[in-house]
Amino acid sequence: PLVFFDLETTGLEIIQLAAVSGGHSLNLYVVPRCRIERGAARVTGFKVRGQRLYLDRRLVFTNSLREVVVSFIAFLQMLGRPLVVGHNIDCPLLARALDELDLRAQFEGSVLGCVDTLPLARELLRDRGLQSFGQENLVRELLGINYKAHDALEDVRALKTLFGFLQPTAEVVHRHMFTLDTLDS
Repeated sequence: PLVFFDLETTGLEIIQLAAVSGGHSLNLYVVPRCRIERGAARVTGFKVRGQRLYLDRRLVFTNSLREVVVSFIAFLQMLGRPLVVGHNIDCPLLARALDELDLRAQFEGSVLGCVDTLPLARELLRDRGLQSFGQENLVRELLGINYKAHDALEDVRALKTLFGFLQPTAEVVHRHMFTLDTLDS
């Protein structure tokens, strides 16, 4: 099984984690401990006031980072060691959160591996003359769809559609597979 996944961050910490697989979805928010960088706030629409997280001026329900990561691991386990697919995945940030919470081994045992569709798309679409391989651009250019990018749930839904369009072979997917441990080495 495939799980499409995305993070929105302050630049240093996870603010939103979303995942979609088949008809299942997960969308969770965290109040960051550090300040949201101005550029990240402008791009994502997130702001923190009085230990409350707002998205586009609307209060959002939040969980602790541990609750979010444990829920994500449970979601992955429910699907039976899926392949985690993301576009330009912020793996160092995910790995740091997993290490900080002592959950890396549990995460690694819950997934087959990870695939970043950015290098995968570059390989599959190298002859298309595209200016950018950013997900928002690929979705617009290839699928003719504009969507609310930088909302993790919207990003994963768009990525799932994009991946279906790309139809990478098992060989191409395997070539782009990695684990968090292989990133460290």
